[in-house]
Amino acid sequence: MTKTSITLILLLVACIVTGGFAAQKPGILPGAKEAQRPAEQETVFDDPLGRSTPQGTVFGFMKAASKGNDELALQYLDTKIKGAGAQKLIAGLQAILDYGFSGHLGILSTKPEGNLADNLPPFKERVGTVKTPSGSLDVLLQRVEGENGQLIWLFSKETLREVPEAYKEIGFHNIDAYLPEFLVKTAVLGFPLWRWLSVLLVIPVAFGLAVLITRLIVSLLMLFVFRTSKVQGERLIRRLTGPIRTLIFALALWVMSFLSQSVLMSNFWAYVAFTLTVVGGTWLCLRVIDVAFALKESRFGVTSSAKVSMVQLGRKLSKIMVVIVGALVVFHIAGINLPAVLAGLGIGGIAIAFAAQKTLENFFGGVMIISDQPIRVGDFCKAGDYVGHIENIGLRSTRIRTLKRTVVSIPNGQLALMSLENYAMRDKVLFRHTLRLRYETTPDQLRHVLAEIRKMLYEHSKVESPSARIRFIGLGNSSLDLDVFAYVLETEYEPFLHVQEDLLLRILDIVEASGTGLALPSQTTYVAGDSGLDAAKREKAIATVRQWRDQGKLPFPDFSPETIEEIDNQIEYPSSDSALRNKEKK
Repeated sequence: MTKTSITLILLLVACIVTGGFAAQKPGILPGAKEAQRPAEQETVFDDPLGRSTPQGTVFGFMKAASKGNDELALQYLDTKIKGAGAQKLIAGLQAILDYGFSGHLGILSTKPEGNLADNLPPFKERVGTVKTPSGSLDVLLQRVEGENGQLIWLFSKETLREVPEAYKEIGFHNIDAYLPEFLVKTAVLGFPLWRWLSVLLVIPVAFGLAVLITRLIVSLLMLFVFRTSKVQGERLIRRLTGPIRTLIFALALWVMSFLSQSVLMSNFWAYVAFTLTVVGGTWLCLRVIDVAFALKESRFGVTSSAKVSMVQLGRKLSKIMVVIVGALVVFHIAGINLPAVLAGLGIGGIAIAFAAQKTLENFFGGVMIISDQPIRVGDFCKAGDYVGHIENIGLRSTRIRTLKRTVVSIPNGQLALMSLENYAMRDKVLFRHTLRLRYETTPDQLRHVLAEIRKMLYEHSKVESPSARIRFIGLGNSSLDLDVFAYVLETEYEPFLHVQEDLLLRILDIVEASGTGLALPSQTTYVAGDSGLDAAKREKAIATVRQWRDQGKLPFPDFSPETIEEIDNQIEYPSSDSALRNKEKK
């Protein structure tokens, strides 16, 4: 037995159990629609026997009659007949309702005042019609005053007067008369045991038909998509097998509800069938959403990660909406007051919002990330201390595949507050290194290195020439420092590494060709005889400072403004032998 079959059987059992309980209490089945009443609705009186509404009266009578509880069933009839006559009247009314009743219990009025738009007096209610060989019998309820002074609905006297004659014309023989007494008298969930045994016989037949019809439909769909996508089409179609089988099985139960000779059983099977229809339809919608969005996502592929993220968000939101709608429909057919539920949700929404602050924060954070697109699925980025590729942007968290091949999940609420560095959105990659040359390098050697590296950067096809530069930036502790700055015309990291490797190798060639080398952290100790200080230069410097002092021109803490103005711009730059100066002369 497949997983789908097991799931369907468990689903059916749940529907049967809930349907059995639903049959104990009047509810509204699909198609129920009452006329709008201009007058205000009456205050609901909760009659212990359910006779405060037309639907409750019909349900209550059929349940009591099916259990053989004549004393209880008699309380739903507006008659004073007792004893054997009452038993015949109850049996006749039950028989004609089971045999020829054209109404539907699910659409009977659930209001104390009944249906005021049926062209009948306000104290009467037509619940259905029974076909007889001589014509038809309207089954009417009449609103009367009960023993406690409250208004209740009972089967009307005029209807009960016609029951014996209609019963004779139909010539109905109840199957209960031919069955063992324990099968008739023993009730489970309000139904005789023999009806449950019939269910055990009918369900396998209906399920078998559903399986055969599903295989036929799936085979036809396979033939339809075989020409376009052999592997993918078969996989996607097989995912629809379970929902289709459920819907066909529900259709078989609908047929059973129409063919059932019991009004209660017809209502019961209609409830189960409709519940399965809603569940199967919801299931089918979820599978169709998965298939449709999977096909859409495969069309984008890895070339449009932004659209892939939007597709994933749309799929999740669509599935959530389908499940919510399906749940609301199931609640409706179960008789739950949806406006009251929605009102309660509105009041409780505040408490839920406080209790689920982080969840809502993560949800809206995910929506903002997908809509604003600072990162997209497949991007290589840095988020906080984590660096890696974005694998998935969900409604609660975002998963990053790190360079260690681990997966990190970051809540969207936190991710929305982080400074995200998206490497995938670069238009070019920075190449910047500090070149350290030995102190033994002569100035002309240094000039040769600067000129050759600058020339190489300009010539390289993968380097952006306008921004490329190399400058002598300082005297380090153990090296002459040169700053190499350029943008490589690549957006992906792997191709950039190729270009960077080529540039570094060319720089090493230039350094070697210049007769110098790279500096290592070192300290040089010179051992030499001390020749002492130059006495003449010392005396000259001391004399110059004494002269400044005598003339009142000592340049401390700075030169006087007149002296600064006199010596301003005395050194030319570039020097007279510079290539730039020669270019200006030309």
